[in-house]
Amino acid sequence: MVIPVNVRPFDDGGNATANGPSSRELFTVNSPNVTYTDSEIRSKYTYRTTSVNQTADGKYVATPRETVYDFKVDRKVPKVGAMLVGWGGNNGSTVTAGIIANRRGLTWETREGQRSANYYGSVMMGSTMKLGTDAKTLKDVNIPFHDVLPMVHPNDLVIGGWDMSSLNLAASMDRAAVLEPTLKALVRKEMAEMVPLPSIYYPDFIAANQKDRADNLISGSKACTEHVERIRMDICDFKAANSLDKVIVQWTANTERYAEIIPGVNDTAENLLKAIADGHEEISPSTVFAVACILEGAPFINGSPQNTFVPGAIQLSEQHGTFIGGDDFKSGQTKMKSALVDFLISAGIKPTSIASYNHLGNNDGKNLSSQKQFRSKEISKSNVVDDMVEANSVLYAPGEHPDHIVVIKYMPAVGDSKRALDEYYAEIFMGGHQTISIFNVCEDSLLASPLIIDLVLVTEMMTRIQWKASSAEGKEDFKSFHSVLSILSYMLKAPVTPAGIPVINALAKQRSCLTNIFRACVGLDPESDMTLEHRLADLPRSPG
Repeated sequence: MVIPVNVRPFDDGGNATANGPSSRELFTVNSPNVTYTDSEIRSKYTYRTTSVNQTADGKYVATPRETVYDFKVDRKVPKVGAMLVGWGGNNGSTVTAGIIANRRGLTWETREGQRSANYYGSVMMGSTMKLGTDAKTLKDVNIPFHDVLPMVHPNDLVIGGWDMSSLNLAASMDRAAVLEPTLKALVRKEMAEMVPLPSIYYPDFIAANQKDRADNLISGSKACTEHVERIRMDICDFKAANSLDKVIVQWTANTERYAEIIPGVNDTAENLLKAIADGHEEISPSTVFAVACILEGAPFINGSPQNTFVPGAIQLSEQHGTFIGGDDFKSGQTKMKSALVDFLISAGIKPTSIASYNHLGNNDGKNLSSQKQFRSKEISKSNVVDDMVEANSVLYAPGEHPDHIVVIKYMPAVGDSKRALDEYYAEIFMGGHQTISIFNVCEDSLLASPLIIDLVLVTEMMTRIQWKASSAEGKEDFKSFHSVLSILSYMLKAPVTPAGIPVINALAKQRSCLTNIFRACVGLDPESDMTLEHRLADLPRSPG
């Protein structure tokens, strides 16, 4: 049985609690297009895009387009549970300890001085968004991202989950060797009471060197309907035991090998369900978890690089309207790559080769020392620059792409403190070259844990947002966003998108998407960053 983190509603005099909408929202929008009720925020939003057609002579015709949408946001903040697959791993134990420490406002001593609990590294909890311009001073007004919409606070999350290891969370935390001993001592009592639920284990999908951990298993070594139903029951029991309104599930477990896409097996929802019932050997544990969550109506996020969302799983999510998102937490080296390559190409500089090497000593590194599992990670890391290259036809001819190699080595001595070395080799003006080398030491789980929190908070928020085209007033009901949550792309290396929709990896575009969808929900236009108030002579100026 999972014994959850003891939950207390968070209330700092203004933020939302698990009991309903915020008692004091940080801002309201003064607009005829926005209305507030006790239960909802309703907004009418004009979405402006540009449609482009190419003429016979190769020229382009750009036509501005406008579509008016109605958005509806449920203001009641629910009581939410986060269930992690691989709860006893480095990420699961670290994020659980971090939430306990933040909830209790803990401080602890280190050799570098006193440290205090925080949510640094979380976009929702640690970053701000420009609300607008101060009417008097013309200076930007920035607010915490978490306060744009009535969101769940991570201190209020109930944490539980599954693991193939029977260690309690305190012992898992010690095994991970991520946190300071002084902090571990402060949270040990609560962590020791948390024991993961048994998980499923299909040996062919993870490295053989993980077998010694597998002592907390649901019987059976291949996919079956019984596994799906057991996971669904676990979610139901967890939800009932903790009086939860919603449960979000995340895969934080080992990287699996890629599953082969086989017609008649995992290519459609119907075939996938039949393949699970028949015990087909090409159905992975993560796909079984995804199917169970979809059928149960619990959003499922894949934080590892394998192809959990085979075509049949995506189709099943669309049929049931259950949110899914993935793949692979974007925490350190890849996040740097998606920002730097975007910068170089936007500056008119042409990267011609990218060499990425890293070594790490945690269990993720141990699992990735197996070639099949490494291949999954190699794919998720390698595709991260594709959309940026494709966007610049001045620098790159059709089909041209930088040489790109990814190397990962397991080095036990460095533990969770991953060493990443990247070299970017680029062509510059008049046949010259530029080489940029970056050596990045990143504590893997301390970067990934805030992403786990963000993914839960944003996914939950999306379950309370609905939309419809204003032209359909009275003709159709509000509906949810597409079941594939591409809005999560900022936190993920290899974003999954709906069929036919281009993948965006450029970090600035991903952040802009997240920001502007939140703004649209309260009837605010995107921030253009034109700052005309500072550039045109006849506009009022800031005093002094």
